[in-house]
Amino acid sequence: MVEMNVYGLALDEASNVPVLVLKDTREEQTLPIWIGAMEAMAISLVLNNVSLPRPMTHDLLLTLAGLLGATVSRVEVTRLDAGTYYAEVELDQGGRLHRLDARPSDAVALALRAKCPIFVAQAVLDDVARDAAASAAGASPVLKTEEAAKWNELLEKFSANDTKYKM
Repeated sequence: MVEMNVYGLALDEASNVPVLVLKDTREEQTLPIWIGAMEAMAISLVLNNVSLPRPMTHDLLLTLAGLLGATVSRVEVTRLDAGTYYAEVELDQGGRLHRLDARPSDAVALALRAKCPIFVAQAVLDDVARDAAASAAGASPVLKTEEAAKWNELLEKFSANDTKYKM
């Protein structure tokens, strides 16, 4: 397993889909993971130190774990299968470890809130590097780094009322 940090969020130019960008602690390996807009918002809230008056789903999960005497000790992106990433959240409940299947975006959003390490299996990084090398011949970059100002603008427009269900 390779420890990684959230490097930031980007936008895929072709599809306008958010991309979570992870980099290893030595900044030698990068892992882009395409995620949904709501997951990007959940991650962006933490990265930009934005607090809301009501808990979001990941905040609720972290509170619930704490009430059950557990801490989120780490998250791991464990495998890549047919273009889909898989992750696990490790909970430590008084020395008893529990592993929960999770989407990588949810696992990372939870890890950021719990301030726990994020790991990626070396096999996943090897697969991504192999795929990138195979498609790199003559290709132009797919990722466009998203500037902080654009995310801040999105967050400034965000209102707690936007999270309420409307009938």
